[in-house]
Amino acid sequence: MYIPDPEIEKKEIIKRYRNLLRALQVQKTPKSRQLIRKAFNMAVEAHKDMRRKTGEPYIYHPLDVARIAAGEIGLGITSIICALLHDVVEDTDYTLSDIKNSFGEEVAKIIDGLTKIEEISDYSTPSMQAENFKKMLHTMSEDTRVILIKLADRLHNMRTSDIMPKEKQLKIASETLYLFAPLANRLGLDAIKSELEDLSLKYTEPDIYSAISKKIKETSKQRTRFINKFTYPLIKDFIKQGIKYRIEPHYSSIYSIWEKMKKKEILFEEIFNIFAVRIIIDTPIESEKIDCWKVYSIISDHFRPNPKKLRDWISLPQANGYEALHTTVMSQTGKWVEVQIMTTRMNEIAERGYAAHWKFKSSQNRESGLDEWMKNITELLRSDEENALDFLSDFKMNLFSDEIYIFTPRGELKSLPNGSTALDFAYSIHTQIGNNSIAAKVNHKLVPLHHKLKNSDQVEIITSKTQTPKENWFSFVVTARAKSRIKEAIKKNRKTFKKEGEKKLEKIFNQLNIEFIKHNISKLQENVNLPSSIDLFYFIAIGNIGYKEVKNSLQNPELSSWLQYIKLPFTKPKIQKAESLSETILEKIKNKPKSILLEGNISKLDYIISSCCNPIPGDDIIGLISLNEPIRIHRTNCPKAIQFMSRYANQIIKAKWRKKDKIAFLAGIKITAIDSIGFISTITNIVSFQLKLNIRSLHLESSEGYIEATLMIYVHDTQNLNELINKLKENKQIKKIIRLSRVSESPI
Repeated sequence: MYIPDPEIEKKEIIKRYRNLLRALQVQKTPKSRQLIRKAFNMAVEAHKDMRRKTGEPYIYHPLDVARIAAGEIGLGITSIICALLHDVVEDTDYTLSDIKNSFGEEVAKIIDGLTKIEEISDYSTPSMQAENFKKMLHTMSEDTRVILIKLADRLHNMRTSDIMPKEKQLKIASETLYLFAPLANRLGLDAIKSELEDLSLKYTEPDIYSAISKKIKETSKQRTRFINKFTYPLIKDFIKQGIKYRIEPHYSSIYSIWEKMKKKEILFEEIFNIFAVRIIIDTPIESEKIDCWKVYSIISDHFRPNPKKLRDWISLPQANGYEALHTTVMSQTGKWVEVQIMTTRMNEIAERGYAAHWKFKSSQNRESGLDEWMKNITELLRSDEENALDFLSDFKMNLFSDEIYIFTPRGELKSLPNGSTALDFAYSIHTQIGNNSIAAKVNHKLVPLHHKLKNSDQVEIITSKTQTPKENWFSFVVTARAKSRIKEAIKKNRKTFKKEGEKKLEKIFNQLNIEFIKHNISKLQENVNLPSSIDLFYFIAIGNIGYKEVKNSLQNPELSSWLQYIKLPFTKPKIQKAESLSETILEKIKNKPKSILLEGNISKLDYIISSCCNPIPGDDIIGLISLNEPIRIHRTNCPKAIQFMSRYANQIIKAKWRKKDKIAFLAGIKITAIDSIGFISTITNIVSFQLKLNIRSLHLESSEGYIEATLMIYVHDTQNLNELINKLKENKQIKKIIRLSRVSESPI
């Protein structure tokens, strides 16, 4: 337990402040020191009566965030001032005007971007997290330092989350995995991205995190010996050739190891690339490419490379600015080893990302993927998407997805999100080309506009002056640019129907003895759920809304519900007043949070066991509340639950199993074993006779001496399931057993 001591705390504050100054990597002038000291004094004064959950003074947090921003990201004086003051406006009596008066408009604008929107107590705003993220990105499009400071803030919060209650840990971990870790990766902050992922796994999968951490520590000495032996012959040649080098091991994060284990269904020991050997050479920028290939030549003289694993990210850098030459070679011990070849400049960009990119930008004439990415953010914000959740989905799709590279007919290279279509490509070239597109030629073959593109396709767009954008185009474009351009074109087209629609509507109003005034037009627009009067007049002009529909809407609103289906893909969602059990529960939890105890008889309760992760008693679980729906119970590590928690933090509730009468829950396991006579009999004997469990189904496939079996059984809890798995593992024929995440994975 933390016991406050004013003298000790004062010394600790001074110590952290000095650590911050030491971490600064930019030149410190008397004026800059004075400004940092001024910001430090304001932060100390503002937070003087505040403490963190640990009991420590709150000022520790902004000091540590500023140190991360300075030392681990490499930001400058203005960013450090903003990091020190990032919570002042949100949590204290200081205002943005106070910040502006003391430090200027630039600092005030960045802090405004870091300040959360005030929480709204009703349910008219579906996701405050999405609203806050959208606000932050609006500021980020003008000044990238907003998101870099936010990442430093998130990293410190994740490092200090042990004291938080479980549901708070899950909320922040899910949000981090869903948004902030991919964002750090997109900005080239590899070390921060990896640590954010690892810390998220620590809270969503604590047992797995501990097990992999333990394995990594246990094999540390073995890896060091291996690297020394592997690099010994290379070092001799580097010295001969006069290459200035250093060699560093580059370890995979715990999270990425776990992802590989899940994806490939393999054990920790079966992963060959738990670490890579990073060779960093010191060479002038004009000689980088040739010297990196020289190092590759030396490596291939000693070790046989895998031609399928050669990655040239020097000629074509990754979208986040990462540059390197990767190869995988067979070592002296018969193990594959990944080798990363890069220069000092490339390594700094790999570690520091966006901040280092700007440092070296002046020495390069080409525009990087990071510059293109920032343009895409600006493009996305131009779309003016009112629904923050839709905006968030677009952001994830456009800016976090893997990229494909497409060639124009003249051989120019364009990057697009994976899943892009020929129409997305057309809009990436020019708005008018997109608007007039009728088809495309992909690798000289005629294809429709909805054709999905693949990496390295060469695409030619076929246009017609008579073609105009269609509403169904929204169903197959994925880029923000394409969506915003289609929306603009459709709105422009609909405006031409305004006068015709107004005349028709005025005539209908006269027939119904309704006054043709703005109030009544707005009421009709609201009742038919259209976002603007332009859309209303358009649908009236083309005959989709007529006398009967207007009468039902204004005189009998309950008969006009079908009109809600006449809407654009970008219409404003109609906010319904919630009068459900879910809302009642939310209100109760807000006032007095308690865990939901799950009873044995599911049919009598207002919750659903989610099929996406199939939780059983003993699993760590949470309840997710949606309006007008029962509570959905998920495992805390379920991907769907992680996505939900990252968006709707205020709708998460603690849940736990009530130990009562034992009832059966369906669970599934996948078994890989050596084929042998009597295998089925062995399995059924263990399950049915030794453990007295009921089998729902058993599906087997045999090939080349191996069996893959999917067994669906009814168990009481995780202890029961683990007992079964351990019992089966005693059989030497069985090589691997994994639990199925969802019962639908069964082929039965």
